[in-house]
Amino acid sequence: MTGDGRPGPPPGIRPGPPAGGGSFAARPAPPPVGARPGPPPVGARPGPPPDAGDDEPARHPAVDAADRAMTNAAALAPADQIAQYEAAYETLRETLATIDQT
Repeated sequence: MTGDGRPGPPPGIRPGPPAGGGSFAARPAPPPVGARPGPPPVGARPGPPPDAGDDEPARHPAVDAADRAMTNAAALAPADQIAQYEAAYETLRETLATIDQT
């Protein structure tokens, strides 16, 4: 074995693609800077629903109570938090079922 002992092709001129294009296809150019893939966005992005003119949103007492219970549960021990969250979940589930029926 002669040379510097490194594997690989011998130094010198390296073959390139055949002259005249041959069977190799040209490599496509990179996309322009700032280009985005995919179709362009259509129309404006959806926003919040129009204001109904009410300053106060519609409230439900049971939902408000469940919300307060979950907020207050943060100060409890983890075991007590679970019980509070389960009770709030049941209240919200029952309230939603009642609202859906009306």
